[in-house]
Amino acid sequence: MNQDYFLSSLERTWAQLSQVAVHGAEYDSRERQPHPKCLEGTRVDLLDYIYRLLDNRGQNRLIWLHGTAGVGKSAVAFTVAERMRSLKVTEETNVEKRLAGTFFFSQKHTERCTTAYFFATLVYQLASNFPSIRADVSKSIRDNPALLDPSKSLRVQVETLFLQPLRGLHRRLRGCQPLTFIVDALDECTSEFELADLILSLARVLHEPDLPAIHILLTSRSELHICRTMENEEVRSLVCEIPATISGKGIGSIISLDSANVDNDIYIFLRHSFGQLGSRHLDFPQPSTEQLERLASRAGGRFIVASTMMKFIDNEDNDPYDQLMLMLELTSELLPGTEVFKFYDCILSTCADPKRAYLHLSVVAALTDPLPLSQISTLLGPSLGKDVETTLMQLRSVMDIPGDSTLPVNIYHSSIRDYVSDTLNCSLRHVHDMPSPHCLLAHSSFRLMMKGIPENTALLDALSQLETRSSAMERELPHILKRSLAFLIQPPGPLSVLSAILWLRGDRSSHSQSWLETVEGRNWLQTDAGQWWLLWTEAGKDWLLNTRAGKDWLLHGIGKEMLVGSEEDWLQDQDDQQTWVQAPGKQAWVQISGERSWMKTPSGRDWLQTSGVKDWLQTQDGRHWLHTPSGQFWLHTRDGRDWLQTPCGRDWLQTPTLVDWRQTQAGREWLQTQGAQDWLQTQAGREWLQTTGGRNWLQTLIGREWLRTQGGRNWLEGQDVQAALEEFSNTLEAMNGYIILPEMRLLPAFQVIQQFKNLPDFLMFPMFLALRHHHSTSASPSLFPIDEEIMHAMYTFTTFADEALERSRSASEALKYACRNWVVHLSRAPHPWDNKLDHIFHAFWNRRLLSWLELQWCLKGLQSCLVILSEGQKLAKVCISNHSCHSSWKLILLHSMSTVLSSSWTPFTCSPIKYNLLLFLTPKRRQCNHQHPRPPPKC
Repeated sequence: MNQDYFLSSLERTWAQLSQVAVHGAEYDSRERQPHPKCLEGTRVDLLDYIYRLLDNRGQNRLIWLHGTAGVGKSAVAFTVAERMRSLKVTEETNVEKRLAGTFFFSQKHTERCTTAYFFATLVYQLASNFPSIRADVSKSIRDNPALLDPSKSLRVQVETLFLQPLRGLHRRLRGCQPLTFIVDALDECTSEFELADLILSLARVLHEPDLPAIHILLTSRSELHICRTMENEEVRSLVCEIPATISGKGIGSIISLDSANVDNDIYIFLRHSFGQLGSRHLDFPQPSTEQLERLASRAGGRFIVASTMMKFIDNEDNDPYDQLMLMLELTSELLPGTEVFKFYDCILSTCADPKRAYLHLSVVAALTDPLPLSQISTLLGPSLGKDVETTLMQLRSVMDIPGDSTLPVNIYHSSIRDYVSDTLNCSLRHVHDMPSPHCLLAHSSFRLMMKGIPENTALLDALSQLETRSSAMERELPHILKRSLAFLIQPPGPLSVLSAILWLRGDRSSHSQSWLETVEGRNWLQTDAGQWWLLWTEAGKDWLLNTRAGKDWLLHGIGKEMLVGSEEDWLQDQDDQQTWVQAPGKQAWVQISGERSWMKTPSGRDWLQTSGVKDWLQTQDGRHWLHTPSGQFWLHTRDGRDWLQTPCGRDWLQTPTLVDWRQTQAGREWLQTQGAQDWLQTQAGREWLQTTGGRNWLQTLIGREWLRTQGGRNWLEGQDVQAALEEFSNTLEAMNGYIILPEMRLLPAFQVIQQFKNLPDFLMFPMFLALRHHHSTSASPSLFPIDEEIMHAMYTFTTFADEALERSRSASEALKYACRNWVVHLSRAPHPWDNKLDHIFHAFWNRRLLSWLELQWCLKGLQSCLVILSEGQKLAKVCISNHSCHSSWKLILLHSMSTVLSSSWTPFTCSPIKYNLLLFLTPKRRQCNHQHPRPPPKC
């Protein structure tokens, strides 16, 4: 992404939050089109009741609207959201609305069937509605970037990411109408534990003091696990449940989704829909009142049935009147209020091949992520997928099939998923003996991966070369590595980062000093460690005075300015003093006004030019004087700016009192100077940019202009470096918690994971970078001559990584889907698996798992691989423990491992691992009582 887009660090953090927030979960997202909405004149009593609850400024409430599938819960939620969006919090604002945020769950979308992104999504909407809290939200994320990690606990996200911004609105919204959050389809969350945790978290939010008035509207089916959570002691006192009994004019009535006037609401909906149909088909005769009443009664109080009726009739490929007559005929056999599944039977019975239609409908409903028709066909293969498009086009009344073939298809309603989840729900012939859609999708995923991912050991070979070239070195904790590489300001390549790490590890030999000529090396020279090396080590002094690179750095730019004030101590034993360039402006003093009159005298001004002044400025009196008007005026002079470039000046720039100085006119003017621009590129300057004062300055006109300069763009790119380090730290944390089962340790894929885990950190991070981003391999390892063997090994690995990343980019969407979802479908396939699925899983697990690991790593990162393999190990263990299939597993394992053993992987040859593997695969022979097992051969 173009870095010019980011005008401030606040906006950059805001962009990060925007990337994590699930925009498809917002009530009016394009992903949810067509939006279900209550037609004007329908659901009047129910909506009025909800609006009265939302207008109540008393106790914060969880308003729980629940009912059976298809009765219109989502339509009510959308309609309420529209109304709240139209209401202002106060009359004085046109931006801030009462709708604070929405999240519509859906099992059709991976990010909407979990609570992992829930609070990030709500906070993004909340801060969009109330721009005044955006800075607080950004600060919370900058202080703890892991808040945006989907694996972060809800409790931490609630407290830091959600409650703090809400507390910031408490005073402003005192006396205003309550805010409204709307959460639809709780039952679509696939984890009952996650959902219970979410409901409890929302209840705790509403119990919090010092918050503005808030109501949360929840909708769901009346599932048992949801009902139990609503009965929890922390939740029960907050819940206002619908259905509810209310009284008016002495007469009790029930407010619910299934009230007595629902049939009349559906009648109004049908009459309106046929009117719209008639406006597009002028020759279409409107149905009679009796026909409308019959269709309304057959809908059984379910708006989803009425909506499906209209989609069936309003079919562009058929005459709408003929479709109306067919619908009347089909529904004539249905009793009023009959189960919705019977209605879906009627829809499928109109297809050319109802059994085939059911098969493809069940597959689409079982997909964890929607796919376009062409990719569904590719996933299913030439046999099952050949007629996907022609079959599904007959089901457009229950499926959304976009005209654009690149867009995914979707079922209209979750009741379709319920319908095809069990063949017993369907009364059509020959359906009950059909295989599970998850069996079909698991088998299809394995077939496509076996075909589309070549069998190879490239990842293992490349990693093994790195391992053999590495020497035993003390490992560093991720946060130490992150701090060590803080001087990086541009996203580095693996070779460059490896050079930096090895240099920091102590390889300071003369042949390795060419690294100092790189961008990263020059950045390091600006750090305290770099300056210490230059000033106080023989190697640093020698490089500075006796190499062309050192002299160039010394004579130009920041190298000259950085060492101002240190020349006398540093050069006192040097012969070649002519190479040093004296700091300019030592005679250009101006009159100083201040508290110390002596400073105005010629002697005082002369004294300020001496080398001893730097010692005085480090005393309490000196630092105090720097904050006086005369001291601040002096800092604004050329000599003062020069002093700010010295080590003691930079130390002073890090003192807490500095923040106040930069808020002064002198400080703001200094930040516009070239000296300040250069200082901002140092480690101290970059650290200051992360402080409150620095972030505030970045939002000023001068700060925004600086961000457009090369230095500003470099700093913004440096934030990408920190993001990579944060991701690397999270990956290592996941690795440390990952357990490889004993039965799996011999498989090449798990050998890769174990070898990566055992790598020294100076190789692990560059390898991580190589597989995380595409890097050009045009840079020869000769440009980075530190430890030539290791650099060549990393160069080889980077070349492999570039090729692997290129292959991953060319993979089809169907293959990518198979790579990330095969374990989901396999785990949901009913046990025992049939022989066909069992065999292809064995073949994939033992022959293609390593190749899959390479592709998935490039696509989604190592953490995603670990999550998939964790479940995969459990499934494979079940098969291994099954005596009937144990022999076949051994045969396939022997075939796959023999490929590795016969490859050019030298470290594996003649190793104890190889010996143990062969011992595992070879049938056991009887041994005499006195004979001991042969020890493994020694390398």
